[in-house]
Amino acid sequence: MRRRYSPFIILFFLPVIILGCKGQNSENRLVGGPCEGCEAIFEYGDRELQPVDTLPDFSEEGKRMKLSGTVYQEDGKTPASDVVVYVYHTNQEGIYPTRGDEKGWAKRHGYIRGWTKTDNNGRYTFYTLKPAPYPGRTEPAHIHYTILEPDGKYYWLGSVHFKGDSLLNKKQTDPESPRGGTSGLLSLKKQGDIWVGERDIILGKNVPGYE
Repeated sequence: MRRRYSPFIILFFLPVIILGCKGQNSENRLVGGPCEGCEAIFEYGDRELQPVDTLPDFSEEGKRMKLSGTVYQEDGKTPASDVVVYVYHTNQEGIYPTRGDEKGWAKRHGYIRGWTKTDNNGRYTFYTLKPAPYPGRTEPAHIHYTILEPDGKYYWLGSVHFKGDSLLNKKQTDPESPRGGTSGLLSLKKQGDIWVGERDIILGKNVPGYE
């Protein structure tokens, strides 16, 4: 026997269904090929993102660092505003530390991570500590980058590395076609009690399948 529901019941549950779908964006689209953990860029919750973010490790012992840059449109000249930049990296022991209550990709990426949204000049800034290489010391210290554009396209960029690291190889110091248009090899300069590095980004540059 087919069950029928009264119009009152349907109208009662309709807002619940709508609210349950709120926050899902069908326009979000991964480009540039497979990416493990790129979905973490959406895990900033209900925070209103700013052009500047301070990662949780900044108050700990280590080499204090300011990581900034300008994000440009595809022409490489026009600043791109409202672009979300997500980064994460290891602690001073070379691991991705967790506190035990992590959810989602924080279980893998740890709590040393942050999000910014570029300002009208395309600028973003992270305050953090310079990470350490993995305990096995086979790969140089690095910072992972993921980008989310205002139209919903998101993708990973090559990691940031640090000039002078003895573990760097030629692919990391002189990549042929780096995503985002720059190699991400930072030359840190001391300014007061903090080390400063710049990484500019060109949206979609050398990202396969980008349209």
